[in-house]
Amino acid sequence: MAPDALFVAVLLFESTSSAPSCRPLYREDVLMLRAPSLDGAQGLAERHGHDAETSFTNHAGETVSDRLVRVVDVAPALSDDFTTTVVDVYSRHFRDIAAYRRFDPLCDGEQL
Repeated sequence: MAPDALFVAVLLFESTSSAPSCRPLYREDVLMLRAPSLDGAQGLAERHGHDAETSFTNHAGETVSDRLVRVVDVAPALSDDFTTTVVDVYSRHFRDIAAYRRFDPLCDGEQL
């Protein structure tokens, strides 16, 4: 049996509230997983995402729910050598920087 390989997964979650003024808040989680194959890593990522789903009542009596929207990506890690100070493990590419800035408010210093 081959040793497990290191994979990186990106999961997209949505957080909602029963509060009338609530706008959904989305987050990306980046996971590192060990699995024997890409399919195995995909399955682990999906299970982890569903296990992370939650719903609770906050201090104001509103229901807050976090749900997995989808597993965005699962890819082999770029490196599994953790003997150095800095390790590149994942990279994504895109073509539209304006869309990226609209998507990620932190890119231009906006607070969430």
